[in-house]
Amino acid sequence: MTHLGLGVMIQTIAGYRESADIANSAINKVISGLEITESWLIIAFDDGTGIKLSDEGQSCCEQRWMHTDDKLEDFIGAVYLGAHIADGESGQGFYDEVQESQFLIISTSIGEFTIVNYNEHNGYYGGFAIRVFEL
Repeated sequence: MTHLGLGVMIQTIAGYRESADIANSAINKVISGLEITESWLIIAFDDGTGIKLSDEGQSCCEQRWMHTDDKLEDFIGAVYLGAHIADGESGQGFYDEVQESQFLIISTSIGEFTIVNYNEHNGYYGGFAIRVFEL
């Protein structure tokens, strides 16, 4: 990874305690809905609760987005077992910018699906800050 951006540093300093508590409270719940937008992965559960996961590292002049090639509908009815992240690759993006990726891997009772987080920037706004929020 290149330089960490201010947004990523602030999220790191602030800590992830609240996100960890929210993510842990969702473990062993049955998934009733999944949706991915450019900014969020939304997981709804059959008890009426849900969580949203996003990259909150935006600080200035970077473009961030999420993508998956997995068929999310295949995981409806599965039990949510947790999530973890893995570093992806870094390389050249469009117009000589840096493009980084990080994998958000969601574990369920029937297997895993992967969301790829992308950050394209000029070399000074790197890093990721995946956070979890209650719906």
